[in-house]
Amino acid sequence: MARPREPIELIVKKGRKHLTKAEYNERQNAEVKAPSDNIKPPAFLSKKECEKFEEIANQLIELGIMSNLDCDALARYLKAETEYIKITKQIQKIRFTSNKENDEQLAEQYTKYNALSKMQIRLMKACNENARELGLTISSRCRLVIPKEKEDKPENKFMKHA
Repeated sequence: MARPREPIELIVKKGRKHLTKAEYNERQNAEVKAPSDNIKPPAFLSKKECEKFEEIANQLIELGIMSNLDCDALARYLKAETEYIKITKQIQKIRFTSNKENDEQLAEQYTKYNALSKMQIRLMKACNENARELGLTISSRCRLVIPKEKEDKPENKFMKHA
């Protein structure tokens, strides 16, 4: 299977591939770079979600990985996270009480718990998927790291005599 195409800046910083100036310019001109001049939270986010949107967006902009096209992905992540927290709080409120008279009530509580836990799992998966897309997880950030440029090695004084 072929590897995904890497940006030209990453290839140059790795220093593993030697390109002519023409090849470098051609690859650089062919790359699509999305602008990051209009990053705003979508209207459907609550005030608290908008604040969190701004906070995360600013961090992603500093890393150089956020663009205008990523606003909806970040909004989906925040919505899923908000809903996940709501469902988790509802699950924590459920108290299982066991009495012989309350068998029906106990069955209702288990049914409610099962339904909420299924929703919680779906929302957790949605959060994780969106977080990976945005580089918010450790493993996804590891793939985003750009290696430092290689430093010039000091000249070996013994090579003169070889």
